[in-house]
Amino acid sequence: MSAGLSARQWKKGQLQDLVFFQRGFDITQAQQTPGPYPVISSSGVTSYHSEFKASGPGVVIGRKGTLGSVHFSDSDYWPHDTTLWSKDLRGNNPRFVYYYLHTVNFKRFDVGNSNPTLNRNHIHDLPVLIPPIDIQERIADFLSTYDDLIENNRRRMALLEDAARQLYHEWFVRLRFPGHEHTRIIDGMPQGWTTKTVGEVLEFHIGGGWGQDESYGSETEEAYVIRGTDIPEVENGNFKAVGLRFHDPQKLSKRLLGAGDIVFEVSGGSATQAIGRTLLVTEELLRVFSPRVICASFCKMFRLSDPLMPYFLNRFFRHIRESGELAVFQKQSASALQNFQFQAFLDEQKVVVPTPTLLKEFCEMQKTLVRQQNNLAIENQNLKAARDLLLPRLMSGEIVV
Repeated sequence: MSAGLSARQWKKGQLQDLVFFQRGFDITQAQQTPGPYPVISSSGVTSYHSEFKASGPGVVIGRKGTLGSVHFSDSDYWPHDTTLWSKDLRGNNPRFVYYYLHTVNFKRFDVGNSNPTLNRNHIHDLPVLIPPIDIQERIADFLSTYDDLIENNRRRMALLEDAARQLYHEWFVRLRFPGHEHTRIIDGMPQGWTTKTVGEVLEFHIGGGWGQDESYGSETEEAYVIRGTDIPEVENGNFKAVGLRFHDPQKLSKRLLGAGDIVFEVSGGSATQAIGRTLLVTEELLRVFSPRVICASFCKMFRLSDPLMPYFLNRFFRHIRESGELAVFQKQSASALQNFQFQAFLDEQKVVVPTPTLLKEFCEMQKTLVRQQNNLAIENQNLKAARDLLLPRLMSGEIVV
């Protein structure tokens, strides 16, 4: 890789010389049948269908909602109506096109009122520089090494999450915990275990906040805000998804998250599957957010006095959400918003707590798995930062590979 070389071989053109976009195809969840083809919306892959509309490899950008987001598919796919898809790549390298589009600020072409909307006719004539195909391939291969490392880390994080899930299921659902052969079961519960409500386990809980985009009135202190929708992003290392906002210092001091706190989502809008998402706040994550961070107003912060107990309780919350047990506390309002009956959850949801020795052993194992996940997420953040720093310089010809 060399720097400071001119892009004399690159040709001036328009975006439509690099890629010609077509509007995607509408399809509802009810119209889909299980299959191998990804349905790509403006937010990415949302489901898989038995039919496809576009042949891969292809590039998709957000047309509505998440405007200007850029997605890539190696295989055949169904581009959703909320997107624009690469009907014609004009003989260019698909990966190069994908990376090049990351350098375009599509949001400035928003023509929507309440819902962000992108019109393809407004972007096709954008000026671009197009290098020869051999240079496109070298740039794409170089940037792909970063994405390959990021994807490998994601797979490792998924394996760690599955290991944590399986460990909980084996010990506390199947009751095949260490020493189970010699433990008496009394009324369906191992001897020495206790039952408490969620409210009895918690030391403290409080709702989140939202703040302002800019400093205004009493809202003068900066802190990051984690929404329920940000939880999967944070766990995958996309910390940029979490916004830095301004808050009232007095309200902020009560809501600042600390190591061992659990973020619990209590409202998922119209998405019932979102309610009950949780994030265990760790020292590694706090270092990323340096360390001022709160949860958003549709979430609750849970705090426990025992430093190990959060590792058990967070896994318990994830189990009852995945198993569907949490659904009994969800209630749809007249506006179709899915609300969570929080007080009933505190008073009625039972938690079976094992003996202190077994609890400590389980939590120590969970802590190791969570720490490994966090470190991989932070590594991904660093890889993305390095890739994004190089991206515009490669795409302008400032750096030649």
